[in-house]
Amino acid sequence: MPVLKSSDWNSFLENHPNTHLLQTAEWGELKSNFGWWSTKVVVGETGAQVLMRKLPLGFTLAYIPKGPIGPDWDKLWPEIDKLCLSSRAVFLKVEPDAGEGEEIDDRMKSFGFRPSAHAIQPRRTISLDINGSEEDILAQMKQKTRYNIRLAGKKGVEVISSSDVEMFSQLMGVTGERDEFGTHSLEYYQRVYELFHPIDACELLIATYEGEPLAGLMVFAYGIRAWYFYGASNNLHRNKMPTYLLQWEAILWAKEKGCMEYDLWGVPDEDREILEEKFTKRSDGLWGVYRFKRGFGGDLKRNSGAWDKVYNPILYQGYKLMVKLRGGYE
Repeated sequence: MPVLKSSDWNSFLENHPNTHLLQTAEWGELKSNFGWWSTKVVVGETGAQVLMRKLPLGFTLAYIPKGPIGPDWDKLWPEIDKLCLSSRAVFLKVEPDAGEGEEIDDRMKSFGFRPSAHAIQPRRTISLDINGSEEDILAQMKQKTRYNIRLAGKKGVEVISSSDVEMFSQLMGVTGERDEFGTHSLEYYQRVYELFHPIDACELLIATYEGEPLAGLMVFAYGIRAWYFYGASNNLHRNKMPTYLLQWEAILWAKEKGCMEYDLWGVPDEDREILEEKFTKRSDGLWGVYRFKRGFGGDLKRNSGAWDKVYNPILYQGYKLMVKLRGGYE
């Protein structure tokens, strides 16, 4: 089986500048610290990082986030099947890094996959084109968002780079409690920073007022793309709009890295008409961040969703019941 070491895998990725961050060796190493392990399989110019996790009785589940990479999926899948079967995988879940449409649907079905109701990554996102000038990027935004960015600066908010992951984790805790969503542990955020910051693929930015931290985010860049995965704020000086200036500085950081696209990562999976109709009335789940993210403009995009290839039909039914009862897994 054509399995690569992490260093060779990242060399392979150098020929694929549009690779998603979740397919990097560093992401695989991150997940290996929290219950998963990763295997990188390459056939010719096509490859995938497969994450695996133990299940009871010696079984596993397998997962490819935002892959495969490259054109020859028909040559790759037999090798992935061998890996999954040798690891006693109940099923393989794949979330391709591709937009929705008949072509990707037909392609996945031809390889034996079925649509899955359980997606791990957000299916819909807002993506900003940051290839133009700063003025071009600002012009995409809602007038109120531009105003809030400038207001934060006028009111004395400053954005700094920081290595204080513990403080960021505390901010995440405040945000999670206030907005009622789950957050990762301090150990998780610390490991993220340790893996991605040394390779210049991550920055921790903190918005401060008179030296006091108000909000923070982790922004990531890989190849020509950037992502906003984790963001937090406390309950102080919110009228100074620190999160707006913070996001703007993250966009500028990504632009300095040569990125052309900035992914705001995760909004409710609804068409724009529904989003615009209901965002002022709802604050649950991803609705709470849509109001903020929509202000930065950009394109609303929907990916092809999650697909499962089943190796053990009986145990797969048990998995679906578990998802229904537990609401998913990390």
